[in-house]
Order: sequence, then structure tokens, then C-alpha cells
Amino acid sequence: MDDGKSPSQLIDERIRKLDDWRGGMLSRLRALIRQADPEVVEEVKWRKPSNPLGVAVWEHAGILCTGEIYKDKVKLTFAKGALLEDPSGLFNSSLDGNVRRAIDFHEGGKIDEEAFKTLIRAAVALNTSSIRSAK
Repeated sequence: MDDGKSPSQLIDERIRKLDDWRGGMLSRLRALIRQADPEVVEEVKWRKPSNPLGVAVWEHAGILCTGEIYKDKVKLTFAKGALLEDPSGLFNSSLDGNVRRAIDFHEGGKIDEEAFKTLIRAAVALNTSSIRSAK
């Protein structure tokens, strides 16, 4: 199904195929994730016939966040978002669950880049602290 492409190549392809603002937004968010955590690992999960390119996933000692594309938004869902402090109020979606939190990015929306990178670093710290405490 992927012709031997790496997850990063599949995400590149996904971004290329989005020939509107969503591709640019996903590309920018991806760059910020990589800046915040140079050790982040990209994966593609949940591939199926209706979504052959799957969902972009960023991991470091577990899932940090997933990037999903919708008609009117790019949604980043943080796997353990409910456990993260969000002093800048970036989370604006999936606020009622006990585990995940999400940020919906809409066309023309601005990204608070420093707050976003701080949130990514907090997610990494949470994942890595969970591994240390499990040992």
C-alpha cells in the first residue's frame, strides 16, 4: 500500500496532496513539532481504504499527538492532553474527555508558535516521565 515509503515520506505526500491552506498548516505544525522535539518520531497509523494516507502521528516514548485533516480544519489531538497544563489556552476541542485534548486550526488562524512548542515539550516530558516511573 505504501510502496516502501517511510512514514515521513507518507506525511510529505499527504501535505503535497492537500493543495489548499490545510497542507501549509500541517506542514507548519510539523516543523514546529520537530523544532520543539528534534528526537520526535513520525509514524502513519490507521490507514484504510477511505483514508489511504492514514493519520500522521508524532511520537516520543509514546504518542504525543496526531494530525488529522478535515474539510474545514487541521486537528492536532494530544494523546494525554488532559494531563498537560495549557496556560496559553491552545486546546479548543475535545475538552470534555478524561484523556485527550485537541487543537483545531482553521483557515487564516494564527499559531502561537512558542506556546505550541512549549505544549509539545510538556507532552514529551510527560511521556518520558511515565517511562521513568514505570521502571
